Parts: sequence; C-alpha cells; structure tokens
Amino acid sequence: MNTPSAATAACTSECDVLVIGGGPAGSTAAALLAERGYRVTLLEKAHHPRFHIGESLLPANLPLLEKLGVADAVKAIGMEKWGAEFVSPWHDHKQAFEFSDAMDKSMPMAYQVRRSEFDEILIRNASRKNARVVEGCQVQDVNFLPDNEGALIQAQHDDGKVETVQARFVLDASGRDTFLGNRFKAKQRNKKHNSTAIFGHFAGAERNVGKTEGNITIFWFEHGWFWFIPLADGVTSVGAVAWPYYLKTRNKQPLEQFLMETIALCPPLNKLLQHAQLTEPAHATGNFSYVCDRTHGSNYLLLGDAYTFIDPVFSSGVMLAMHSAFVGADTADICLRHPQQAAAALKKFDHTMRIGPKAFSWFIYRVTNPTLRNMFMGPRNIFRVQEALLSVLAGDVFGKTPIRGPLLLFKGLYYAASLLNFRRTLQAWRMRKHNIRVVDEAGTAVN
Repeated sequence: MNTPSAATAACTSECDVLVIGGGPAGSTAAALLAERGYRVTLLEKAHHPRFHIGESLLPANLPLLEKLGVADAVKAIGMEKWGAEFVSPWHDHKQAFEFSDAMDKSMPMAYQVRRSEFDEILIRNASRKNARVVEGCQVQDVNFLPDNEGALIQAQHDDGKVETVQARFVLDASGRDTFLGNRFKAKQRNKKHNSTAIFGHFAGAERNVGKTEGNITIFWFEHGWFWFIPLADGVTSVGAVAWPYYLKTRNKQPLEQFLMETIALCPPLNKLLQHAQLTEPAHATGNFSYVCDRTHGSNYLLLGDAYTFIDPVFSSGVMLAMHSAFVGADTADICLRHPQQAAAALKKFDHTMRIGPKAFSWFIYRVTNPTLRNMFMGPRNIFRVQEALLSVLAGDVFGKTPIRGPLLLFKGLYYAASLLNFRRTLQAWRMRKHNIRVVDEAGTAVN
C-alpha cells in the first residue's frame, strides 16, 4: 500500500463562510462573522507579519478599530496623525489641514502604521474570535455549486497539501490579486486613471516636530506626486505615484538609484531626505487603478481591493477595505440567515461599495489639475466647503455628516474657475489624457 506524498495528500473541511485573503478586509470580515457564531475559514497565502504598502490610516478607521476591539493595540504601534500637508512647486508656501476642522469634530486624528504590524493585529484578532485562520495556504480554484448551494474551494498549503473546503458563502478579500475578478474576467483597467508607484523606507529623514510630526505630506512634482509618511519606529515611508510612461524611463537602472533620482526631481522632499538612508530594497508596482464590473454574486462578495483600487493620494485604501468588510459581514449574515432578503441585501451592498471610490475618485482624477491644486493650496471655508473637503480627507463619506451640499458647491467653484481659465484647463486636460495613456514594456503607447 502506497502512502501519499505531501505534494499529493489531500483533506476536506466545511465552513459557513470562506474568506480569501488575510489583509484588513478579510481579517475584519472574518472576525465579525466569527463573533456572530459562523464557522469561518480564512485562507491567506503569506505568513504574517508580511510587508505591505499603504501605511496611512484615516480618522474614519478609528471607530471601526474600536468596534473590532483592537484600538489599543493599534495605538501602541501607531504614529499619531493629526492632519495632512500639501507642498507644490508652483506655490511658495506649504498648506496644512487638520482633521479637527472637518464637519464632524469627533474624529480629529488617525495613525500611521507599519502594515506588517497592523495587518498582523487584525488577523490575530480574527483567530482569537474563533475564525479558523490558515496562513501559507493559497486558493487555487473556486467552483460555485448550482442552485446557490455554496462553493467548493481548492487551496494548496505551503507543504504541498491540497485542501478542499465546502463553504456556504465566499468573501473575496484577495486584494490586488483580485482572485474572483480574474476568474470571472471582471477586472478592468480604470480608463479614467492610470498610474504606477515606486517607494521605499528611509531612516534619518527630517520630520516635523511636536504634534505635526506624524502628518502625511503630499508633494506634487512634474510626473505625479510623492507621499511622505512618518512611522513610529523612526522610519519614514516615501513613494512616488507617477504616470506609467515615467516608470518606463528607468530601463535597466537599479530601482534604488531610480527612486533617488526621482526624489531629486522634488527639491523640498529631497531636502528632507538629504541625510536619510534606505533601510531595505525599494519596490515598484504598476497597474495601479482598476475596477471589477461587479461587486457580488448570489453567494459571494468582493471586498476592498478585490473589487477596486484607486490612486492612494488620500490614503483611502485601508478605510474602504475595512468598511467594505463591515458591510460585507452584515450582507453575508442576511444572505445566510434570511435568504428571502438576500436580493435586497446584495443590492444595498453594491450601492455602498460604490460610494467610497466615487467620492474619492472625483478628487483623484483632478489632483494634478492646476485649478484643483490652487484650491487645495488656497482653501476657503465659504459655506463650509473646506470643512466638507476635510470630511472627505478624513474618510467621512458614509455617515450622516451633511457634506453633500458644500461638496457640490466646491465642485461648482472648481468648474467655474476652470471655465474662467479655459485655455489652461484645456491644456491640462490634454496633458492628463496624454499622461494616463497605457504604455507597453518598451514605453510605447497602447491604443
């Protein structure tokens, strides 16, 4: 009798909800559903702690952390972030905003966090709440059963063991891997925006002092913008989000050298890093903005980046992921407990998933436009438009805060200013259309 090898050994299991991915969305949803008594299995291909970019949280994250019971743990690893600053080479001053000036004064601050530490806090919390958390296990296939009877999920462990999980419901929180989006060919490049990123961690960067030390700073430059995110351990995360054509100019240049040469294009940032050193290899990533053509199916949901990823200029990623997990947990609960209410719940989920990306995208698509840049660098609070803008920057886009009217006025002022400077606006529109074009590996535009 032959004994199966580790590579061919197989096992089966059952659960109510199978979660693909152990980032902020997956870990949050797993914890919430396990709390409600569901048998939850979370499969994560990596082992925590693992590196991830996206270290800047928003004030709207804090109530979610409180509800999860991890607020104190995050506070212990976080750098307090009381505001955001913008630096423009076309202006002679730095513009700072404080979250306490937003409409809702109850969310005056957030944190900058190392994602390796933050994500580990969340996934361990899911485990403590009795979710079955399996790391080093990559989902390879999902087959949805007829008549909404759930799904069979096949996954492979690091040791080669293959596991088949039968689940009643699936939550795809696979992040930029977009597991189900790729499976269903539902993932589409965001035609309204296209960017790439190159980034690294630095020791010895010059920072603000006092309360503003943890502020995120956004630096505009010719090819896009930079982030400058101070972390609690003295390291600073610095990255450039640039148009795709720019990253193609690297050729075979070492990535660290290309990052430093890119930073040199922004003198105010370069000055802060003149005595700093990279603490680890630089990273680069492309295909930055995308969206799937659906948010759900009859027995699955796409959470966070598994549905869409937008330019990170306003640090919305973690907040949108965690919020989607809260809404997703409620939706899965209704679908499993009250199937007759599933259609209405899924419709509501779809609507909610689109709110956040839509709210941020209007600003993201225009953040390099000179008109919007001027409005950011010279803000006015006429009819509370600045307070409404700060509410968006704080992530307060889902609540009852009355930002709709002031934001409409802000957008009206933007369009009016654009018309008054029509020639500049037309030139900026043509430049942006040129910048967001898709380029191939050789740097040639793709039609």
